[in-house]
Amino acid sequence: MSECKMLKQTFHTAVGFAAGLAFVVAAAPARAQTPAAPAANEGIPVQSDLVKAKCGSCHRSDDKGRMSRISYRRATPENWERTIKRMVTLNHATLEPADARNILKYLADHQGLAPEEDRPITFDAERRTIEYSYTADKDTSDTCSSCHSFARVLSERRTKEEWELLVAMHRGYYPLVDNQPMNGGQGFRRTRPMQTEPDADGRPPDNRHPMEKALEHLSKTLPLTTPEWSAWSASMQAPKLAGRWAIVGAQAGKGPIYGSVTVTADASAPDSFTTETKYTVARTGETVTRTSKALVYTGYQWRGRGTAGPGGPGGPGGNVTWREVMFVERDWTQMWGRWFTGAYDETGIDVKLTRVSTGTVVLGTSVASLKTGATGQAMRIFGANLPASPQPGDIGLGAGVTVSRVVSARPDEIAVDVNVASSAPIGPRDVSVGGSVKAAALVVYDKIDGLKVLPQAGMARVGGAVFPKQLQQFEVVAMNNGPDGKPDTADDLNLGIVTAKWSLEEYTATFGDDDIQFVGTLDANGLFTPSLDGPNPKRSGNRNNVGDVWVVAELASPDARQADRPLRARAQLLVTVPLYMAWFEDGSGK
Repeated sequence: MSECKMLKQTFHTAVGFAAGLAFVVAAAPARAQTPAAPAANEGIPVQSDLVKAKCGSCHRSDDKGRMSRISYRRATPENWERTIKRMVTLNHATLEPADARNILKYLADHQGLAPEEDRPITFDAERRTIEYSYTADKDTSDTCSSCHSFARVLSERRTKEEWELLVAMHRGYYPLVDNQPMNGGQGFRRTRPMQTEPDADGRPPDNRHPMEKALEHLSKTLPLTTPEWSAWSASMQAPKLAGRWAIVGAQAGKGPIYGSVTVTADASAPDSFTTETKYTVARTGETVTRTSKALVYTGYQWRGRGTAGPGGPGGPGGNVTWREVMFVERDWTQMWGRWFTGAYDETGIDVKLTRVSTGTVVLGTSVASLKTGATGQAMRIFGANLPASPQPGDIGLGAGVTVSRVVSARPDEIAVDVNVASSAPIGPRDVSVGGSVKAAALVVYDKIDGLKVLPQAGMARVGGAVFPKQLQQFEVVAMNNGPDGKPDTADDLNLGIVTAKWSLEEYTATFGDDDIQFVGTLDANGLFTPSLDGPNPKRSGNRNNVGDVWVVAELASPDARQADRPLRARAQLLVTVPLYMAWFEDGSGK
C-alpha cells in the first residue's frame, strides 16, 4: 500500500471506528452469532477441544463439528491473530495468553493457506513497504485497498456467505465506507447516478454497488475450498529443520552478509525451534551473533523472535530484538524471508538460508567488484566446508583475474590477494572453490560511470515525544555503464556500495521552503533520523517538523569518468507524521 493511502487510512480508520463503535454499541444484540448458511459440503470441522471450549459460547457447532463463522474461513497466522485480538477487545472474549497462542496455532495449521496461496503475498507478513497492485479485478482492488493493503484480502479464503458477512461487519464497524470513496477508490455503495446507456464497447450498464462486484469476484477467486489447500492439508508434515544452515543476506547501508545458522528442535513444543546465528558483514568485517526462538505455522511459515547483542545489526548499545518471517520450502532445504526491527519494522535484512551438508559451499565475497589493472587487492571468500589448505590455483575467478596468494583459510572464510589484468573483460564473474561455484559473485569493471542512491524515494516519521521515530537508511552504489556504454540499460554493472559524503538539500515544494532546517539529520553512513513530533514554536506557523528534502551522496574518485568533478546522486526523502493508529500487528505478537 502506498504511503498516501496509509496516511489517508489513518484518518478514515479513526473517524470510522468512532462512528462504527457507536453504531455497534447501539445496535448489536447478544454476542452469539447466527451461523452462516453454508453449502452442503462446505466447512472445516473443528477438532480442537480448546477452540470449542473458548469460542463455542458464541460460535455454535453443528452435527458435523463445524463452528459458525470459524469453520468457513482460512487465513494466514497474522489474519487469525487479528481476529483473536478483535474477539478479545470488542467481543470481550476471555483468553489466557497461552490459550490464545494455542488457538492461533491450531487455526493456522488446520485452516491456513497453502504455500502456493501464500507465496505471492509474503511481503505483507515481512512488513515490506511496497506498492502492490492487484490486477485480477480493478474494481475489487479499488474497493478494498482504499483502507488497507490488498494483501490483507489475499490472506483469506472464505465461503460466499462468509465474504458477505465480512462486508456486513465492515459496514457495521465503519459506516462511512458505504458512501465515502477514499484514496481514489470507491465506497461500498454506488455514489454516482445509475447508468442508462451501454458502455463504449456496447456492454449493458452495470449498476451494481461496488461491494456487490467485489463479493462476486472474491467468492469466485478466493473460495474456501481450493485444489492447493486440499493437496497441502493432506501432505503437510511437521517440518524437520534441525541442523546447520548457511545464510546469505543483505542489509541496507551495510551490504551483503554471510554466515551460518544452527537450528535446534525445541522438544517442549511441536514445530518450535531455537537458533544460534553468526554472520559477517562482508564490506566491514563486522561479526554479529544472534539467538532466536521460532514457531512454524502451517508447515512452512516461520515466525521467530531473536536478539542481537551490542554492536549487532540494530546498532550500538544494548540488545536489540529482531523478528523473523521466513518461508520454508517444502523440501526443507531452503528458507527465505526478512528479519526486521525498529518501531515501524523499517530496519531489515533480506535473508536466504540453505541447508549445509558435507560439500563445499561458496556464499560470496567481501568485495562486490574488482577494477581492471589492480594488483594485490585483498578479498575474502565466504562459504561453508571450504578447503583447509587451498592453493591459489584452486580458486577460479575467470579470465584475467588470478589469485596471487592465499593469506589464510578457515572452513567458513578464505582470505586471498587478487591481481586483475588491464585487459580483463568487464562483466559478472563466477567464483569457484573446491568444486563449488557461486555464480555472478562479483563484477570486473574499468571505471565508475555514475552513482545511485537507494531507495530512490525514502520515508521517515517524526517522533520521540508521543510517538516513536521511523528512521530511513540510504545507501549509494557505484555503476558502470556496461558493454553498450549507455546508462540505465540492461547491461549496466552494479559495483556495490561505496563510501561517499552525505548531505541534505532543499526539495523546493513551496515558496521560501525551509524543510531542511527542521526535518532531521543525516549521518556519515546515510542513516536519516527525523526530528521531534508535535508543533515546533521555532518554525513559522508553529508547524511540525515534516517536509521534503533531497538526500545527496558525493563521490570524489579517480576511477570516475567525470574526473574533473565529483560524482553525485540524490534521492527524495519524505519526512511525515507518525502513524497515529496502528491496527493489529503480525503473528509474532509484537
